[in-house]
Amino acid sequence: MAELTLKQIRKSFGALEVIKGIDLEVRSGEFVVFVGPSGCGKSTLLRIIAGLEESTSGSLTIGEKDVTHAEPSERGIAMVFQSYALYPHMTVAENIGFGLSLARRPKAEIEAKVRAAADTLQLSQLLDRKPKQLSGGQRQRVAIGRAIVRDPKVFLFDEPLSNLDASLRAQMRLEISELHARLKTTMIYVTHDQVEAMTMADKIVVLKGGAIEQVGSPMELYRHPATPFVAGFIGSPRMNLYSGEIAERFGCKTYGIRPEHIKLSETDGQWQGKVRHVERLGAEAIIHLDITDMGEMVARAEGETPFAPGSMVWANPVEGAAHRFNF
Repeated sequence: MAELTLKQIRKSFGALEVIKGIDLEVRSGEFVVFVGPSGCGKSTLLRIIAGLEESTSGSLTIGEKDVTHAEPSERGIAMVFQSYALYPHMTVAENIGFGLSLARRPKAEIEAKVRAAADTLQLSQLLDRKPKQLSGGQRQRVAIGRAIVRDPKVFLFDEPLSNLDASLRAQMRLEISELHARLKTTMIYVTHDQVEAMTMADKIVVLKGGAIEQVGSPMELYRHPATPFVAGFIGSPRMNLYSGEIAERFGCKTYGIRPEHIKLSETDGQWQGKVRHVERLGAEAIIHLDITDMGEMVARAEGETPFAPGSMVWANPVEGAAHRFNF
């Protein structure tokens, strides 16, 4: 395990600055997720940590070692990419141990590490198979196994679940979280999916336009967003956000309220509107509303809902649950 520290990391491509002075500390054994929209700089920042991109300025330390200008092989990191990048002509065992073979490690050591990684990842029965005989989730586990055998100080994951279907993504989220709990190794994970960030991270780093918008635990960001951007990005469905004249009514620049903090009534309330659409999700329903003088609003209701598209309803905010931003 190792701590990782970034100080004033910047990256420019010509006149375009894509990373704008990042300061960040990752504690030893922590699972940190970089999250943000496409183009926010999260993958570029991960590649700088890996040594695949050189920062324009700033410093990077892993453990007590300054690795700002070190080669990737000298940093003690292992990276898992979105693409599995497995060799189709090699078996699972050969793919997992390929990096050790290149390093000319003793055969007995390679076999022992491959077996240990396969046991950890539940791949022991698949070691003689080729990649074409594996499912998407199994291939991703092989790619993770190839990283594990290197005994890295830091694991780096670059959107590793993007190529999987929804059920496999949910399964792999659990498996990667359990892997972190077993290995207790520092992990940095990049995703654009805030659900992955909320369910896996010890700490989330929200990026916007090459800068850090907010850092905190999943629930800190959910309950106490520092900016309207974080408020709207973290949480599903997203927070209802209003600016301009609507926000001025509430004495702020941006007024926000989460869907679960809106209670609907057929008789009375603070805001009146019409139900546009109802998404029934079994244990809950997502209700899309058109509120008079406010526009669109989304509410979340538990269980069966009596409201149907076209019906008139009243919406009431839960006392003290709204967020008011003065910028």
